[in-house]
Amino acid sequence: MTAVSDPSILDQMPMRDGEGNIRPEFVEAISRAVQSADTVFLCEIVGELHEADLGDLIEALEPDERVRLIELTKADFDFSALNEVDDSVREELLEELEPETVAEGVRDLDSDDAVELLEGVDEDVQDEILEKLPLSERVAIERSLTFPEDSAGRRMQTDFIAVPPDWNVGQAIDYMRETPDLPERFYEIYAVDADQRWQGAVSLDTLLRARRPVPLADLIDEDRRRVSVLDDQSDVAHLFGKYNLVSVPVVDPENRLVGVITIDDVVDVIEEEADEEVKALGGVTSDEELSDNFLTIARARFMWLLINLATAFLASSVLGLFEGQLEQMVALAVLAPIVASQGGNAATQTMTVAVRALATRQLNPNNAVRIITREALVGLMNGIAFALITGIAAYLWFKTPGLGIVIALAMITNLVAGALGGILIPMALDRVKADPAVASGTFVTTVTDVVGFFSFLGIATLWFGLK
Repeated sequence: MTAVSDPSILDQMPMRDGEGNIRPEFVEAISRAVQSADTVFLCEIVGELHEADLGDLIEALEPDERVRLIELTKADFDFSALNEVDDSVREELLEELEPETVAEGVRDLDSDDAVELLEGVDEDVQDEILEKLPLSERVAIERSLTFPEDSAGRRMQTDFIAVPPDWNVGQAIDYMRETPDLPERFYEIYAVDADQRWQGAVSLDTLLRARRPVPLADLIDEDRRRVSVLDDQSDVAHLFGKYNLVSVPVVDPENRLVGVITIDDVVDVIEEEADEEVKALGGVTSDEELSDNFLTIARARFMWLLINLATAFLASSVLGLFEGQLEQMVALAVLAPIVASQGGNAATQTMTVAVRALATRQLNPNNAVRIITREALVGLMNGIAFALITGIAAYLWFKTPGLGIVIALAMITNLVAGALGGILIPMALDRVKADPAVASGTFVTTVTDVVGFFSFLGIATLWFGLK
């Protein structure tokens, strides 16, 4: 007869509902357990939860309960969960927890997770925590923290398997079987010389298919793609996507093997880059989090709104140039925003595609002329289509025959201008090493507003002979 194991706490009290949201009853139960210091219950819960779920639970609790939960569960708490929460929540927790508590949790983490956990905290707090770590772990983390932010050196883990190139397959397999502290996940082993300089890589599937006496030298891939500790993390992510990699070795400027980056790290990079781009397109700083207070968010958004206000005044100044014409023909004031708005929408479509193409390197000098021409033709085609629609609508609305022709010509002009501005401005910003996602929106909108107002009112002035 097969024994049936007792259901776990999570089976009896599920964390999430059918739609994947955290159940309020679950959070309330954890909150009560924290307040009553029910250590046994809490340790069993955090022991069963995946690090991502534990991170979600941390964010769902009140600030004082978060710290208390970690203190009560101690060794059972997986500190990698803190890499799953908002930056502001993580920094607040690390500042409130005792350095000994954090150091104890960091000891069980992979080096890349430990670096990610500590890189955002104040230097004083960081130093206190590092002082509590064993020397070997402290040196590895401190070295990674010296590399530039968003570099491969920050993302790599320093646990990998390196063997001499003169070993055979049997020696390499025996070494892995007998070594207790292997990396949690690995996909290949690396060959290095006595000075730790890179010699090549052997994938696990190749290794396990070979017979034991076969020399590793016969299996080593000397041309294996690798990255430098100074390479930007977005470049590394692009390499993974282009060549379908699951891991890549990291070398220092002297070609010494110092770490490895795996696909799970790259997924995090891709998510971060996408998050930054989406926020930048909306004029929001990349470090804004849902957990930030309203004063922090207001200060961060103020400058961008101020820049937008300045550009709005610039666009409105075009209307001032045609003040007399607007007074003579009220219909112009009614229809002018339609031309500007439609051009802005078309430009935003083009800009979004262009910014993404630049980020993924699909848009480059080799195809730039073709893509620019294509976008201009798209703008022209849509301009003609909407010229007919708005021209007929303007005539039916104001019963002025020439007004439909004027707005039609302006619509074509502005949609073509919007298409060109939507791709040329991001390309120009990228050329001068500025982030196209951050600055393109304001400039593109200004172009379409200025061109829209000027073309519509200028054509109307000539057509109707206004002064």
